[in-house]
Amino acid sequence: MEFGRVSLVELENVDFSLPVEPAGNSMILKTVRKETYKPEVYFGCAKWGRKEWVGKIYPKGTKESEFLDHYVHHYNAIELNATHYKINTAKEIKRWADKAKGLDFKFCPKVPQLISHYSSFKNTDQITSSFLEGILAFENHLGPVFLQVSDKYTPARRDVLYSYLKSLPTDVQFFLEVRHPDWFSDHAIMKELLQTLTELNVGFVITDTAGRRDCAHMHLTIPKAFIRYVGNSLHPTDYTRTTEWVNRMKYWVDNGIEEIYFFMHMHDEATSPELTVYMVDKLNAACGLHLIKPKFENGDPRF
Repeated sequence: MEFGRVSLVELENVDFSLPVEPAGNSMILKTVRKETYKPEVYFGCAKWGRKEWVGKIYPKGTKESEFLDHYVHHYNAIELNATHYKINTAKEIKRWADKAKGLDFKFCPKVPQLISHYSSFKNTDQITSSFLEGILAFENHLGPVFLQVSDKYTPARRDVLYSYLKSLPTDVQFFLEVRHPDWFSDHAIMKELLQTLTELNVGFVITDTAGRRDCAHMHLTIPKAFIRYVGNSLHPTDYTRTTEWVNRMKYWVDNGIEEIYFFMHMHDEATSPELTVYMVDKLNAACGLHLIKPKFENGDPRF
C-alpha cells in the first residue's frame, strides 16, 4: 500500500503513538452482552498472491494457483482487495471459499472501485447487487465488507454517501474507510459521521500509516474493529508500533469488543510475514489468544 508513504528521513520524525481512547468507545462497548461474550480476533494480509513468499512461507515450486491453498494455513483472514478491481461471480467466490473449508477463516472483500471511486454513488443498484450476489457465496467464510472512498472524496458529498450506506443490506457487516483530511479536521463533520455509522450499524475502518496520522483515529462505531496497518518494510519503528497496537487491542478485548480484524500491509509486501510472526506472538501472550501465524520454510525468521 502506497497510501501515507513517507521518506526514510521523514519516517524518523513521525509520532506513531496512537490517540487516547475516544470517550464514545466505552458507550459502544457497553452494548455487548457480557454473558455471551467471546471475542473473535482475525489477522491477515491484503493479498495471498505474493510470489516473494515462495520459498519463504509457501514451499518452493508453489504455483500461483496454489497460493491460497497455503495462505489459509498461515492466517485466519484476508483483506480481499481482489474484489476491488473486478465483479466476481458466485462460482469464482465459491472456488476461493472451498480452499478454507473446515477452517475458521474469513474473507473481507473490498467494494468494487466501479462503485466506490467511479460512480459518485449514483445508479449503483445493479452493480451493487451483482457484487453482493457474488460474495454471498463465501457463506460462513464471509467477513466484513469494506467500502473505501478515495482520498479526493470530501465531506461535501457525504449525503450521497450516507444514502448509499442506507441502501445496503443489514444482514452483511459493512465498514467504511474515508481518507480526505476534512473528514477528520472538522469536529462537527466527524461527530455526524460517527453518529451516522452507529445508527446504520456500519463500522469505521482505522488506517495506521506514517504519513496520515489522522486516519489512525481509534473511533469505534460498533463493537467491532477493522484495522489496516501499514508498515515500513521492517524499519525499527514497525516493531515499536506493534506494542501500542497489542496494548490497545488487549484493552478492547478486556472491555467487551466482539470482533477485531487486523490486516498487515507493507510498502514492500514481501516482508509482511516477518512482522506478522512478531506481532501475533505478542498478541497471543497479552490476550490469551491462539492465533495462527506464518510458518517459515527455513524456521523462525527472528533467529
